Amino acid sequence: MDALFNLMQGFATAVTPANLLMCILGVVLGQIIGVLPGIGPSAAIALLLPLTFGASPTGAIIMFAGLYYGAQYGGTLTSVLINVPGESTSVMTAIDGHQMAQQGRGGVALGVAAIGSFIAGTLGTLGLMLLAPPLALVALAFGPPEYFALVALGLTALAAVGGSVLKGLTTGVAGLIIGSIGIDPQVGVPRFTFDQLWLFDGVDFIVLAVALFGLGEVLATTGMPAAKPILHLGRVLPNREEWRQARMAILRGTGIGFLIGILPAAGATIASFCGYIVEKKMAKDPSRFGKGAIEGVAGPESANNAASAGAMVPMFSLGVPGSNTTAVMLGALIMFGLRPGPEMFTTNSGLVWAVIASMYIGNVILLVMNLPLAGVFARLLQIPYSWIYPPIIAICLTGAISNSNSVEDAWIMLGFGVLGWLMKHYDWPAAPMVLGLVLGPLFENTLRQSLTLSHGSGMIFISRPIAAVLLACALLAIAVPTLTALFMRNRRIEMPGA
Repeated sequence: MDALFNLMQGFATAVTPANLLMCILGVVLGQIIGVLPGIGPSAAIALLLPLTFGASPTGAIIMFAGLYYGAQYGGTLTSVLINVPGESTSVMTAIDGHQMAQQGRGGVALGVAAIGSFIAGTLGTLGLMLLAPPLALVALAFGPPEYFALVALGLTALAAVGGSVLKGLTTGVAGLIIGSIGIDPQVGVPRFTFDQLWLFDGVDFIVLAVALFGLGEVLATTGMPAAKPILHLGRVLPNREEWRQARMAILRGTGIGFLIGILPAAGATIASFCGYIVEKKMAKDPSRFGKGAIEGVAGPESANNAASAGAMVPMFSLGVPGSNTTAVMLGALIMFGLRPGPEMFTTNSGLVWAVIASMYIGNVILLVMNLPLAGVFARLLQIPYSWIYPPIIAICLTGAISNSNSVEDAWIMLGFGVLGWLMKHYDWPAAPMVLGLVLGPLFENTLRQSLTLSHGSGMIFISRPIAAVLLACALLAIAVPTLTALFMRNRRIEMPGA
């Protein structure tokens, strides 16, 4: 009953004109961002951060959340109509979705994706509402060793998501080092400032996020030609037979996506892969997949939207992001002076429940918007990218300078922007670096507090059960992908003809 009462309070806050406008703005921007390949929700949120100064934290986070799950809808359009996933979460949708479009069933593919996304998003938000508060209550028992282990888990888990664990850990450690620039919080001595006064405050989160996700993405995707989408969509609503084939795939994808989204080491991309694989394994005729099977659209689309809601559970209740986008959102919460974690549900419960309520509203808006307006959004694919990137660069520079009225921040942003381009080009993940900068102070302070409590003994992390379990999970997050890659490589070598 407490959850229902809090949700009603959240709806009362979410439907105020200002917050409702932010919700609508977020989902519409998310839809557009998902349609434009090369600009993901993490980059979009990083770009919008400087523009939210002076805004209500509740309204800003509602907009960011709407942009996050709205981008999942938009990424479907590019997958189906031009066979180019707007988001990595829509890679599996392209396999059967584009085949359906070539068969003149593109509208049905988009319609089933929108309906499945709505169901998955709604049920995922329900799961967020039910699971996050009790998880936060458990986390209230955490002390410095537990928080240190939790931050370590968040860093290692997010580092393990990419193609290389070593690259992820390297960029995560680089983020921790960048986070240590400035005044030592306990001793008061300048660190890594090179006698430059403007470095005494450290490197700002917004500057790094905008540089890596905004400017870096622009530099990496400059020169892409405008797409030639399939614009003949046909009917959008599925018929009875198509709905019969898709409905269980939607429910299975929702369950798979939400559970995977909760795990810090997973995310919506992995959820969509699992959703597709499960549907193919359970199909009576697996040969249909890859040739326009509607379950191949319904399963992964439901999974990636449910995972977006699931990723909010550890972010709000533990302060551990489960994806690149929630890592940037975590930084946004800290920027607004909020501390993500168990305290959110006691000191800022109004904000959390307003965001949860807005997710119900946002999913309804997206369903209403996507079914009749799919063709309109499809035409956005024809916009030349040369028209899009100049204003993005202008927003990046304006945001960096206006953040602290410092020209030096603009130079830092340009430097990290080039680094972001190189990281994108050589497939080095940027999210662990941003997360390292965001969580660096908490990581350092809890480590020093823990060692003070134990008089310098590292056994405090092993002797306390919760901390020991979290550190064990962190080691597994590093070991499992590495061992899996070695196993698969050895298996390929042992196979005849390999």
